[in-house]
Amino acid sequence: MSSVAPTCRRITNDDLIRIRAVANYQFGAGCGEALFSDGVMAIKSRKTGKVKGIYHKGKLLATLRPSDGYLALSVDGACQLTKSLYPPRYRVVVQDDVLEFIKQGRNLFSKHVVSADPEIRPGEEVLITDSKDHVVAVGRAVLNGREMKRFKTGLAAKVRRGEGD
Repeated sequence: MSSVAPTCRRITNDDLIRIRAVANYQFGAGCGEALFSDGVMAIKSRKTGKVKGIYHKGKLLATLRPSDGYLALSVDGACQLTKSLYPPRYRVVVQDDVLEFIKQGRNLFSKHVVSADPEIRPGEEVLITDSKDHVVAVGRAVLNGREMKRFKTGLAAKVRRGEGD
């Protein structure tokens, strides 16, 4: 049995409307258009025909999580999203001395958090940045934004991808 690698195809207008709606719901109004321009491509599931990965100019922007239908951002997607989300929205700022570890995809602990959006809730996508608002990683919040800043021990966010990962 031969395995054929999935190929990127131009996304249909219905799929584009759907993924933009998910982004607008997840991150706020206008984020869908900012994140997914008209030239995006997609990889679809062979079995279900649903969008799995969304690409622009060969770079992965996001994947749709089949478990809940939300977007899981890549670092490139997070960089694109920061253009439409003003700080501190969805951001967790880390200490400079741990940036290299975070860029390698290591998890973020509370003691290394400089600041965090107080509106972050556990389970949400977070953009992990340095002090100059440069995205170094993306992940999923374990604590809410206030706890990330106040706690001195424990996991603040599970890092999915780092800039150098």
